[in-house]
Amino acid sequence: MANERLRGAIVEAGLTLEGVAGHVGVNAKTVERWINGGRPPYRRHKYATAKLLGREVSYLWPEEHTASEVIEAGQAELIKLYPHRNVVPGHLWTSLYAKATEKFDVLTYSAFWLTEDLEFHRVVKEKSAAGLRMRFMFGDPECDAVAVRGQEEGVGSAQASKTRNALVNCTPLFRLPGVEFRLHSTTLYNSMYRADDEMLANTHVYGISAWLAPVLHIQRVPGGEVFDTYAESIERVWESARPISSPKDC
Repeated sequence: MANERLRGAIVEAGLTLEGVAGHVGVNAKTVERWINGGRPPYRRHKYATAKLLGREVSYLWPEEHTASEVIEAGQAELIKLYPHRNVVPGHLWTSLYAKATEKFDVLTYSAFWLTEDLEFHRVVKEKSAAGLRMRFMFGDPECDAVAVRGQEEGVGSAQASKTRNALVNCTPLFRLPGVEFRLHSTTLYNSMYRADDEMLANTHVYGISAWLAPVLHIQRVPGGEVFDTYAESIERVWESARPISSPKDC
């Protein structure tokens, strides 16, 4: 059933679908689906839209999900919690990416350990041959965020050096079709490794190296919001990062 309340509120506010979409952080087709009775917005998008239109969420979406439903869906998104990255089974990273058919993202400061994995290189080459687009986002060695992270971990300038060395390890991957590299200057609270609708999120904890920090293995499920929260963060970093064509560009 179409959401006429939402449609009317947008018209009364003098906005377009594109205007609402740009404010909330989705595309216009998504807003159109909200109006036409498709999948309802995630909770955070409902509140952002309601604030923009000057209406209550309960007015625009009378069927608003209860907090318990959101929590239940979120619990279903968590496949497993690993207390430290070093206890995550080594094969999980490559097996996760080996299943990718649509999304293949790596967002990190360096992930030096992953760039040394020959099996990971093999998977990237196979996915490239299959025509998959792959996005690698590494921390800009010259940016403040990388310097701060090095200080927090107690390794100083070695953090930037790890990034440079990781990019050198990726030299053969730069030449592959579909593989894109960018450098970002954002403050990362998690390193994220996404393959389609699954993701490994390695949390960053002050004063602790990433290999000792927890890792969340999560998946997208209907009604869940955790996976998409992380996925949207990846998109924001990608949009603000600068492309590079070789390790020398850093």
